[in-house]
Amino acid sequence: MTALKKISWYFGELMGDHAYAKYCDHLRAHHPDAEIPTEREYWRARYAEQDANPGARCC
Repeated sequence: MTALKKISWYFGELMGDHAYAKYCDHLRAHHPDAEIPTEREYWRARYAEQDANPGARCC
């Protein structure tokens, strides 16, 4: 893997670009009967959860 690809991967992880794919992989591995949401549904639920339970974040 080149340095540029590593940097790109790192920033993608940092910004959450791979979160939906990881979530789908988790559902397939641990909850095979669960319905996989669309990417749009996933992000709506994720942001709704963050708004409902802000926790420790800067903004």
